[in-house]
Amino acid sequence: MIERTAVIAAAAGLHARPAAAFAYAAAAQPVLVEIARTAAPERSVQADSLLGVMSLNASHGETVVLRAGGAQAENALEELVRLLESGS
Repeated sequence: MIERTAVIAAAAGLHARPAAAFAYAAAAQPVLVEIARTAAPERSVQADSLLGVMSLNASHGETVVLRAGGAQAENALEELVRLLESGS
């Protein structure tokens, strides 16, 4: 399992529209990805779950950790980190 950290750039944090875009992108990945707030790393959720991502209540500027395993994990995490840090 590999990990990457990302700082949330979206002004709204991971709520509503940014969370939906992130969960959609995570669901498109060939590997299962988990996300957690670095302030509470033991409480991770599946990144492809909109409700799970929103339940993290991650705010703008907060750091999150993404975890995935498998042959394509590195590429999947890099794509998701770019999304989070771009504010899209």
